[in-house]
Amino acid sequence: MSDFPKISTAIPKKRYQLGEYSITLLGEVETPDFPGYFYIMAFVPEGKTEPVLYICSEKTPPNLRHEGVARLKVINSAMSEIMDTNDSWKNLDDFAAEAINMGAELLGIQSEQVVPLM
Repeated sequence: MSDFPKISTAIPKKRYQLGEYSITLLGEVETPDFPGYFYIMAFVPEGKTEPVLYICSEKTPPNLRHEGVARLKVINSAMSEIMDTNDSWKNLDDFAAEAINMGAELLGIQSEQVVPLM
């Protein structure tokens, strides 16, 4: 999908296993996308090389920052939607916890155990 994040460079900050999905949380994201990202969490099904779901902490455009500096955004093949705007999505741990929960719900794997790998 054309709305998937375009990542020039990024640093893996955390990795998880959730059922049949490998999850990587990327930080220090360099991208041509406007307005940019604080973090991107990518969900990759076992045996595949490309993510099927991204949950992003997207930088809020300057004219909307009164709502918060970061937006929680869900991107998959069917949608690209802002779910929330809040300063807490700029915090790595707050974002990671919410993104894992949201991803598990969207993928229908809420009953799976999250295993931190890194």
